[in-house]
Amino acid sequence: MGKRVSVRRLGEPGTPGGRFTDTVGVLTSWDNGVLVITRKSGESVRIAESSLVAGKVVPARRPTTTPQGGAPRHVTTAPARRRGPAATYDELARVAARAWPPVESERLGEWELRAAGGFTRRANSVLPLGDPGLPLDEALAAVRRWYGERGLPAYVQTATGAEGTQELLCAELERRGWVREVSAELWTGALAPVADRAEGSGVVLSRTADEAWLARYRRKGVSEVALEVLGGGPSVWFASVPGEGGVPAAIGRCVVDGRWASFAAVEVDPALRRRGLATTVLAALARRALDEGASAAWLQVETDNAAARALYGALGFSAHHAYHHYRAPGSGPGAAPGAAAVSGNSGSGRS
Repeated sequence: MGKRVSVRRLGEPGTPGGRFTDTVGVLTSWDNGVLVITRKSGESVRIAESSLVAGKVVPARRPTTTPQGGAPRHVTTAPARRRGPAATYDELARVAARAWPPVESERLGEWELRAAGGFTRRANSVLPLGDPGLPLDEALAAVRRWYGERGLPAYVQTATGAEGTQELLCAELERRGWVREVSAELWTGALAPVADRAEGSGVVLSRTADEAWLARYRRKGVSEVALEVLGGGPSVWFASVPGEGGVPAAIGRCVVDGRWASFAAVEVDPALRRRGLATTVLAALARRALDEGASAAWLQVETDNAAARALYGALGFSAHHAYHHYRAPGSGPGAAPGAAAVSGNSGSGRS
């Protein structure tokens, strides 16, 4: 239980590709003759014990290490600034949380309860890193009370698909009727190749989201609380490519946090898509982040956004883990969609 496994079972009649079916994921349940394996995407697969042929625990991938006086193992010889970053889930979860900070938070053991008037799910959900200090049912009851007092639906943010993610917690939430409303992926990549991708001429960088930037932002009617979240983070930059009528042709947001830079809110005028404007915005923000000492980048992308995945893949990004937001049963239709949106030829993500 709780280990990453590879299981082979007899295929269903008519299964294409052979007699057997292989499933890889985390074993989250084995009760009443049925195994439940949670895949990297968060999908749960039920397997009848009677169909099992073989199975084994899959060792976790060992992180890249650098021997004293030597080159890092299992990496190419490309310059360090161009290699994809190694990162743990815990590190990325905390960096992502700082990029979309709540206006109010409270600790429940090692869990963090976050609220920001419903603007972005990251800033309005529980970040469950560690032990809540209570049995799970009591902790979830406390979560529901806390969000109910603020007139917000209760969300728990979880992740799957990487070492240290929360497949077991996902399974427990689902057993208790919590609904997985949103799933997306967090991708990582080296920062320098993005900065080198385009000249970025004509991109205006600012520390604040002005009226022009907000006019292009897809979430209209941004509140004061939303502006506080957008402007929050260790070092925030807003990028704009001037357009007609005072509305930018393209925009983007970047938060620099130590070695990390996050890209979000990259949006392009629909009439100007597929002209490289999203890449231009990303390149300008990447150069600024490099100047501040960052070397790696992360972003969020929806699994069904083919355009975004193609663009980010071409820029050297790849999926690190999937993340999900579970809503408490009966706690309302949900908060507004996430602000880390990317549209046009850049794709889109969820926060």
